[in-house]
Amino acid sequence: MDILRKIAVAIWRIWFYLLVLVVILVLSPILVVSVLRASWYPLFFRTAQLWARIVMLGMGFIPKVQLDERFKKGQSYMLVSNHASMTDILLMLHVAKNPFVFVGKAELGKLPIFGFFYKRTCILVDRGNARSRKAVFDQAQQKIKLGYGICIFPEGGVPGDRSIVLDTFKDGAFRLAIEHQIPVVPMTFFDTKRRFPFVFTEGSPGKMRVHVHTFMSTKGLEQKDRIRFRESVREVILKQLQAL
Repeated sequence: MDILRKIAVAIWRIWFYLLVLVVILVLSPILVVSVLRASWYPLFFRTAQLWARIVMLGMGFIPKVQLDERFKKGQSYMLVSNHASMTDILLMLHVAKNPFVFVGKAELGKLPIFGFFYKRTCILVDRGNARSRKAVFDQAQQKIKLGYGICIFPEGGVPGDRSIVLDTFKDGAFRLAIEHQIPVVPMTFFDTKRRFPFVFTEGSPGKMRVHVHTFMSTKGLEQKDRIRFRESVREVILKQLQAL
């Protein structure tokens, strides 16, 4: 029975990748047009939200969002959460109300079809390259000035050790938020590691719970406050994960 379950899960996971590509192809006329001009990014963002919601529905993922505070129209935010699964991207697109730009791994730009749009709409980072990290900071500043938010998973990737509840946070998200005095929105993703982990024979449909915590203001903070602020944000998310 265990072997049959693993085979069923593997087929279900293959369906995920097919669904991701098929929905992109169906939406591609809108997606292609929306990347032709930088000013049309909000159209791309709304289409990407539709893509994410269709994929989650097709996988049997049911998002359940608890909001401690509502997003204000026209406000730029720094969105941060724990990172444990590819589905974190889908969930973040579902939760956020205002257009934002992902900061993500440059390697994802090599994926077929998905990578075409990823390279044109996200800020790509090679974490082993100091020049790339500096370029990310500059690009993120430009996006914030255009009125968009930024999403950074501050762990810098999914921890290889699955026993780690929440890895250490890197500084980038908090440097940017303080520099531009924009609120940080901490989110706790409770179920993505269990629903769709990086193990091909594990996962299941079901609820995807998100707690959007009270937004944390950066007003009056300086870069010297960055580490203390970073750890206070991490503590909010960690407490929720430990309570679970």
